[in-house]
Amino acid sequence: MHIENHPILGKKLQEPVTIYYNDLPLQAFKQQSVAAALMANGVKQLGVSRKLIQPRGVFCSRGRCYSCYVTVNGEDHVRSCMKKVEEGMEIYPNLEDPEVRSDKHGD
Repeated sequence: MHIENHPILGKKLQEPVTIYYNDLPLQAFKQQSVAAALMANGVKQLGVSRKLIQPRGVFCSRGRCYSCYVTVNGEDHVRSCMKKVEEGMEIYPNLEDPEVRSDKHGD
């Protein structure tokens, strides 16, 4: 569900892009946050909590709560409410803690 003609902001979502969530192609629009694009495509669970392993999703939509972490183009723990979509972006849910002890992180 996308707002095509907002009464105050007008027609902001004009340029469609394709993003991939768990390798599934989804339609989004430039100027949309990753969280908004996923929600518009019916994706509500963005990962699981670290301690209780419960579903996580968008909570504050302002970048303050860190509940909407996803992996974007291989970068772990990106706040989806603060990141704008780009053509061909690959997004995966954060289902576990990031791997920090590996060659790509200098260990």
